[in-house]
Amino acid sequence: MGPLSQLKVLDFSTLLPGPYATMILADMGADVIHVESPTRADLLRVTPPMYDARSYAHLTINRNKRSLALNLKSAPAREIIHQLLQSHDVVIEQFRPGVMARLGLDFESLKAINPQLIYCSITGYGQTGPYKDKAGHDINYLALSGLASYSGKASTGPVLSGTQVADLAGGSHHAVMAILAAVIKRQQDGQGSYIDISMLDCAFAMNGMSGAAALATGEDPQLGAEILNGGIFYDYYATSDGQHLSVGGLEPKFAQSFFTLLGFPQWLPRCVAPAGKQDSLKQDLAALFASHPMQHWLDLFDATDVCVEPVLSVQEAAQHPQLKERNMVNQAITEDGRVIPQIRSPLCAANNVPEPKVGRLLGQDSIDILKLAGVADSQINTLLAAGDVVQPDDSFT
Repeated sequence: MGPLSQLKVLDFSTLLPGPYATMILADMGADVIHVESPTRADLLRVTPPMYDARSYAHLTINRNKRSLALNLKSAPAREIIHQLLQSHDVVIEQFRPGVMARLGLDFESLKAINPQLIYCSITGYGQTGPYKDKAGHDINYLALSGLASYSGKASTGPVLSGTQVADLAGGSHHAVMAILAAVIKRQQDGQGSYIDISMLDCAFAMNGMSGAAALATGEDPQLGAEILNGGIFYDYYATSDGQHLSVGGLEPKFAQSFFTLLGFPQWLPRCVAPAGKQDSLKQDLAALFASHPMQHWLDLFDATDVCVEPVLSVQEAAQHPQLKERNMVNQAITEDGRVIPQIRSPLCAANNVPEPKVGRLLGQDSIDILKLAGVADSQINTLLAAGDVVQPDDSFT
């Protein structure tokens, strides 16, 4: 039992932002039914590498959810959604604007069935504006938001992130926050809500400090010229064995200890030069760090708090004593009993939630869900015969 064990969610989303948001909700105990197309595989299911007929990404991001494979283009199948809706709290969808309306599954149509419904749409550009119908990806939202314009160095230009910043920090996390705020609002006034999440909006809002300064002064942050993007000694440095250290001692107390440990306290005055004016200091630091292997530097900095840490791989991070102590890796069990390690939700460590169940086969729970919704056996057989509902034996996975 998690803190959201009373929340029931119908998830129509695919790819990453919506499914990651519902993973967060499911990890905290929400009952999530993932409504999927029986004829078109979600890319999240088939992104390599694979385990059995499912990708490891799907096994993790769609964990703790049930799978209902339903043809939303069929009127009898849409009636199933109407039946489920009477007992569900939240709908999440990630189609382009207008798609759910054409199916008769938009907010206005569904709130007539359930006036307390919380309905969240996650799209690249939102439900309004000249870009509302355009396609986009994480890189596009970061570009248009201004974030990419100063994420990098003058020598490289904008740099790619290894993860989907606008999709996850923008779309998924903002969606979860907005949904839970709507749940609290509903407890107060008994009314449902429509939530319009634009990943571009969310990315733009994430400009934070740099955005505040840019709008107030009229001066944009520049590549490699700010305190956090390479303009000062705050940076990554290569060691002699090809690994990298992160150096983040911005504050004077950390900087003083850092340069003293290095044996060059005389370099301290150089670190107070304005951003963009510390190139020579950074060159000296780069040469120094490149003169010894990683372990030398770890030993040097281990006992002193100077904000220096190694750059770890994902597998190395999973074995780091801090993350191990925080139980950030748990074990999920497949249907055949195989144990698959997964990154744990950071929101669940203190909530005593059960170990996760991996993402299901396409339609694995279809029949059970229909029966629990009160659908008659004869109607289920009709839906199965028409291909409007599928279960694993008669669908691709």
